[in-house]
Amino acid sequence: MTKKFRPITPGQRWLVLPSNDQLTREGKKSVEPLKALMEIKTRTNGRNHHGRITCRHRGGGHKRFYRIVDFKRDKENIPAKVASIEYDPNRSAHIALLHYVDGEKRYILAPEGLKAGATVVTGDKVSFEVGCCMRLKAMPLGSVVHNIEMVPGKGGKIVRSAGMSAQLMARSGGYATLKMPSGEVRLINEECRASLGVVSNGEQLLRVEGKAGRKRWQGIRPTVRGTAMNPVDHPHGGGEGKHNGYIPQTPWAMYTKGYHTRKKNKSNKFIVKRRKK
Repeated sequence: MTKKFRPITPGQRWLVLPSNDQLTREGKKSVEPLKALMEIKTRTNGRNHHGRITCRHRGGGHKRFYRIVDFKRDKENIPAKVASIEYDPNRSAHIALLHYVDGEKRYILAPEGLKAGATVVTGDKVSFEVGCCMRLKAMPLGSVVHNIEMVPGKGGKIVRSAGMSAQLMARSGGYATLKMPSGEVRLINEECRASLGVVSNGEQLLRVEGKAGRKRWQGIRPTVRGTAMNPVDHPHGGGEGKHNGYIPQTPWAMYTKGYHTRKKNKSNKFIVKRRKK
């Protein structure tokens, strides 16, 4: 469900936000995050270690604390109770606070349908319930999974955004065949772990910010069209009158809109079917 607003102000006229009904609340307020699992997040504003901007249109924005999320899920055969489902300002998905029976507490990515009070376990011989984690070789074919490892034991690297999920299609020769959210079909070592279910907060895709100021709160600065610039600033700049940027290029004259930028030394041999024909 999404939440629309009465247009009391101009910024609320088109505003659409996720309802966040899944989040655990204490009265009318959201649950406070666990301080032991929070770190100070330093801002880079898109700059590298030389101080040069490598990712444009970043800067400003509200202060945030980083929540330490357990992507490895390596506490095997130790049950954990879901204490709360919480908001995380650093990602589109919600996170869940787990209380393990041995006393340890960890955050994980919250899948859709996981509620406070539920029990989740990591292991190859556990029940196939939402939030449980196991190796791909132990899952039934057709399982819907997220937070998938690329290398065994390195922690989940793919399918972690809100509303995303992959499907286990087949297994053979020590590899599992997975269909990704993009439509790509690829092989992954069957010793890699994955979590069952779809990542929470799927209505994030329907979000409409309503005004430019909300993007500034998120630390995203304005983007200027290349056709509005001078020739010295962009390949699309200049010209008499208005035009559409005849050859789509980046500010550094790299072709875009169809030009493949994927590096040759990537794991091409594990891709069965590409997302684009």
